Amino acid sequence: MSNSNEMDAQQSDSVSLGTKVSYGLGALGKDFACSIIYIFLMYYYTDVAGLSAAFVGTLFLVARGVDAVTDPMMGLVVDNTRSRFGKFRPWIVIGTLVNSFALVAVFSTHMLTGPWLYVYAAVTYILWGVTYTIMDIPYWSMVPALSSSRPQRERLVVWPRIFASIAWMLMGGYGLWAVGILGGDNKGEGFFYLSLAIVVSFVASALITFFMVKEKFSAPATAARFTMADVKNIIMSNDQLKVLIGVVLTFNIAIQLIGGFAIYYYTYAVGREDLYPTFALASGAAEIAGVFVFPWLCRVLPRRIMWLLACAFPVLCSLVLLFTGIFSPESALLAAIAGGVLKFGGGLSNGLSTVMLADVVDYGEYRTGQRSESIIFSVQTMLVKFAGAFSGFFIGVGLSLVGYIPNVVQSEETVLGLRFMMIGTPFILVILSALIYRSWYKLHDQFQEQVIEHITTRKGVPAEA
Repeated sequence: MSNSNEMDAQQSDSVSLGTKVSYGLGALGKDFACSIIYIFLMYYYTDVAGLSAAFVGTLFLVARGVDAVTDPMMGLVVDNTRSRFGKFRPWIVIGTLVNSFALVAVFSTHMLTGPWLYVYAAVTYILWGVTYTIMDIPYWSMVPALSSSRPQRERLVVWPRIFASIAWMLMGGYGLWAVGILGGDNKGEGFFYLSLAIVVSFVASALITFFMVKEKFSAPATAARFTMADVKNIIMSNDQLKVLIGVVLTFNIAIQLIGGFAIYYYTYAVGREDLYPTFALASGAAEIAGVFVFPWLCRVLPRRIMWLLACAFPVLCSLVLLFTGIFSPESALLAAIAGGVLKFGGGLSNGLSTVMLADVVDYGEYRTGQRSESIIFSVQTMLVKFAGAFSGFFIGVGLSLVGYIPNVVQSEETVLGLRFMMIGTPFILVILSALIYRSWYKLHDQFQEQVIEHITTRKGVPAEA
């Protein structure tokens, strides 16, 4: 009887191939919509719309102050949702529709001038951040609701991460080409039409997720609802969540800092704008490879060293960029290698951070008796946006400090500053991420098994064999 119960539990924890593919396709349109923001918005604001770099960097940071309030609130709303479609899927569709409107509005900024240009940019960018939350939090919150098995989660997250990486690779490698095709010499018009095209794939992906992906583990309609006090307790009492925030935030700032500076670095410091697509395409391909091999590496390597391995690759990227800058700055091969090693580590971190956050959901239930996927996964959405904000702030302020002037040849001092911001600052941040992880993260091996056994026994469900 016990063996039968264990087999039933394992079968309920398995995720079908159809669900994996459908869930992955949901990330394709979603990440087309966010990659254009994180890769090109700083460039669009400064070099197309004509906003000052310092203003843009400050705007990115201020907007995250709004998200610090709205993201946990959205997690609360999702966790309190009771519907015949579950608590995640309705919000994915609603969020996609309103965020699509905000995306097109953001890339209409160049149509304004004078003081209203700055007002419009601030309002539409903050609106984009708030509406992206509505869709992104329930999307990622589905991971622990689709399976309680760590190996199944590791295999599941590969699919959305691969499709997300494809979106980022295509946007980084061909985004400016598409802008040129759609707008000709008018880059503003090109970005506007590209945003419209993205909206089509965004909505289609959301509908695939809505109709094809259904959670297995959800709160019953009679379950107690969460309050704002519960939100505070769930976040503040979870020490591993706080550690994970430090680990992931420092790593992602470093990755996005390199990605955001790359277009300025290759255009102005190297003088070869054509090397940026090479860097971006190699980055995207390597990120897909990193996500793809992630489950295999988790099976052959101890989990406790996986994050350290992910950190090693951005460090290697900084060293390659340093070598390239000294000996062969115009080498397309070295640009590709730098992008490749950067995002291979990024691919590993993407898969690993999602699984680690699912583990933190289990740990939170172990500590408090309350299970909240969406409140805790709201932290992931917030981390992505905060990383983008901090990197954007550093880029904006940094460009101003080194004397950057758009669309002109830069001074030697400015070029030196661009090199440091592209190489030195990310190197320091990745080392800091590794140190935080090594010192304080503890959800490994026997302890994590103890957590799973505790919460499954408390629910009266057989622990995974």
